[in-house]
Amino acid sequence: MVSTHPSRHLLRARDLADRRYAEPLTVDDLAREAGWSTAHFAREFRRVFGETPHRFLLSRRMERAAALLRDTDRPVTEICHAVGLSSLGSFTARFTRVYGVPPTTYRATFPPAQRHLRIPACVTMAYGRPQTAVPEKHGSGSAA
Repeated sequence: MVSTHPSRHLLRARDLADRRYAEPLTVDDLAREAGWSTAHFAREFRRVFGETPHRFLLSRRMERAAALLRDTDRPVTEICHAVGLSSLGSFTARFTRVYGVPPTTYRATFPPAQRHLRIPACVTMAYGRPQTAVPEKHGSGSAA
């Protein structure tokens, strides 16, 4: 019987894709990390993880893009590049296929990113207190 437990080689390559999804990684890079030929690596990766290495990498990029759209106000073009893609058109088409709506529509379904800002309580207390007016000091030698 053939084992479907991921080998350390496949796990190393998958971890590389998870860590460095924003870089221009290829299936060849992942296979090299696993120490296998590209064809053997792609076959084994799909058998064990249920998707091709390329699709896995794209999924990671789309997941990260969705998080950035929800949690930041960064422009869509900047998010496209931040997740390792170079073509805004391809990014938008892929995102729409995965999430069912274009990136801007997806973002609009979430509250503005400014609501996600978390300010430590000590900062809120320090700057949230009413400020008392301090009378201005006049120089002792000046005429009134």
